[in-house]
Amino acid sequence: MTVLKLLIVDDHPVFRQGLRDVFETDSQIEVVGEAADGEAALELARETEPDVILMDINLPSTSGLQITRALTAESQRPKVVIITAYDEPEYIYHSLRAGAAAFCSKDLPPDSMIRTVHNVSMGNYVLNDQIMSEEEVSNWLQRRRDLFGKQPLENGSDPHASLSPREMEILELICQGTPNKEIARRLGISYQTVKNHVTAVLHKLGVSDRTQAVLYALKHGWFPLESAN
Repeated sequence: MTVLKLLIVDDHPVFRQGLRDVFETDSQIEVVGEAADGEAALELARETEPDVILMDINLPSTSGLQITRALTAESQRPKVVIITAYDEPEYIYHSLRAGAAAFCSKDLPPDSMIRTVHNVSMGNYVLNDQIMSEEEVSNWLQRRRDLFGKQPLENGSDPHASLSPREMEILELICQGTPNKEIARRLGISYQTVKNHVTAVLHKLGVSDRTQAVLYALKHGWFPLESAN
């Protein structure tokens, strides 16, 4: 009997333990590790070579989307299941574009979560418990590309113009999945200064966290996901 190796990535320890408890009820799934942030996820994925990774979209210091893109670009190419409280088509679109094989709400029933892991391991795609083929997902993305790929600004407003050159530079690094400490090192500024700039960027964009800032920038075509490093 083949056992699937599963890696759990989420910054909330209680939720991670809950997921571990769920999957340990299935003898065909082995939880090979847990990570609380993107950097740890990359390291553990290379060490344990999981078949499937459960990935929270909103992680400390980086976006689960960028970590997903990095993971699915590597030679082992694990299947990534995005798990999130953001149950919106826009988030599904960008998750799939980043390379995810499934998108699940965090309130999905345990048995559905287990089925999702098994389905993606067999090459299927799953969008909130709906099983889809690669062709069906491609068509789904095509239909939504104009809506979510690059969307005009509403009401003539232009947050892009309100961001300073330094804030735009930091936002681009955020879109590349760069942690605040690394941003500070690259730009030769203090960690606190980076935090202040990030706070200002979130305020000007009208979003509450880094993941939403990344999605905002991608949606408006400022830094296409395909060109991110």
